[in-house]
Amino acid sequence: MEETRLDQMRRKAQEFHLKHPEVWKLFERFTFDRVEKGFKRYSADAIMHRVRWETAGGRPDSNGEAPFKICNNHITFYSRAFMRLHPEHEGFFVLREQPSASQEAKPYEGPEDE
Repeated sequence: MEETRLDQMRRKAQEFHLKHPEVWKLFERFTFDRVEKGFKRYSADAIMHRVRWETAGGRPDSNGEAPFKICNNHITFYSRAFMRLHPEHEGFFVLREQPSASQEAKPYEGPEDE
């Protein structure tokens, strides 16, 4: 198996991050907001929903839609990166096993897969 599904998802998350570094800045900012409020654990999904709200709120594109979409598959990479870069907050996000590490990569499915 050349590329696993996990490799593929990681690559797509990295490509997305390079196009939209503002997402990381907001993810980090909103996570630190929860830390400062006293949370010992929090939902990476909830953080990313707030990022979605902030990036889409009040600034639709010419079609009246959010300027970009954030794939749910990217969330795990943001949460793992946060804890890797801020080891004092290891365990802030609950991590689950990634079964995609042993699955074959999927064929490209288009923009909604990003």
